[in-house]
Amino acid sequence: MISFPFKITSKSCLGIDIGSSSIKAVELSGSGKKIKLENYVEASAPQEKPFLTREETETIPTLSPQDIALTLQIILGQSRIKTKKAIFTIPDYSSFFTWFDLPQMSEEEIAEAVKYEARQHIPFSLSEVTLDWQIIEGEKKEGKIKILLVAVPNEIVSQYSKIAALSQLELQSLEAEAFSLARSSCREKNKTIALVDIGARTTTCSIIDNGVLKRSYSFDISGEELTQAVSKALNLDFQKAEELKKNYGLFSKEKNLREILLPLLGLVLNEIKKVLENFSQSETKSIQKLVLGGGSALLPGLREYFEDDLKKEVEIADPFFNFSYPPLLEKTLKEIGPSYAIAVGAALRGLE
Repeated sequence: MISFPFKITSKSCLGIDIGSSSIKAVELSGSGKKIKLENYVEASAPQEKPFLTREETETIPTLSPQDIALTLQIILGQSRIKTKKAIFTIPDYSSFFTWFDLPQMSEEEIAEAVKYEARQHIPFSLSEVTLDWQIIEGEKKEGKIKILLVAVPNEIVSQYSKIAALSQLELQSLEAEAFSLARSSCREKNKTIALVDIGARTTTCSIIDNGVLKRSYSFDISGEELTQAVSKALNLDFQKAEELKKNYGLFSKEKNLREILLPLLGLVLNEIKKVLENFSQSETKSIQKLVLGGGSALLPGLREYFEDDLKKEVEIADPFFNFSYPPLLEKTLKEIGPSYAIAVGAALRGLE
């Protein structure tokens, strides 16, 4: 959402998702309904040295611009990705979202009113953040206009700008992960959908209502925490615990794996329920479907577990749906789709 002062007009674009455990990049070309997957690539971080770190009390992630830029240059060079135009995503937990109403007014008046309201809603000095906003209900509703405001610390903008420069990439825009995930994974624009992104270090639950982001909450229960629980309970090293989790998940009848994972997944489910209930109470609408993204979305049995408990349809994010690519990649893209959904969404923004 945070765009830089030049128009995005390229026929191809690179979407880059920097997470704690990996960097993912997707190159797309085309426009409209004719999108071609040109390339995709991933670099994994060592367990002891993640690309992105965050203390529990902090909202600003700690990045190493030099290390990330070097990694990007290597993987982009090896994969022969051509385009230099890139959109980077930033972690939802470092983006401050808020919603408020304004009375009907002109567009020029809205811009000034948003700055005034921002001082009331954002727990930062306006000099410390970059603001972006959009009208999320354009129609007249009791004489009000509903505004979605996003604030990102200037320090974050500076870090990503430095990464792009060191990587010799043209930074087109920065975008909160929730927007990228929604763009790639919510194909039914007329439904109210809960997007659940279970990442390596955090989980985010966002509500998309008729194609518009209405809520977004992050909490510190993650895929890595699930692996650590398996590692500790079964006395396995982290890598072996990760493989066991990914291969068997909740379907495992051996080594009590299901019993180890369920308590933490129950916490994730409880947080999701809170978000869904809060939305239903404030908007008097019910969630019609859940879409699971992130590296843990394909955990065996997870979709069925959520579906049984929530009594709602649950599907796995499929961001490569309807793209043009070699048929032999179909199985692979289905498997990696949820973990690439954010990078795909960012690249799609560059083609809009």
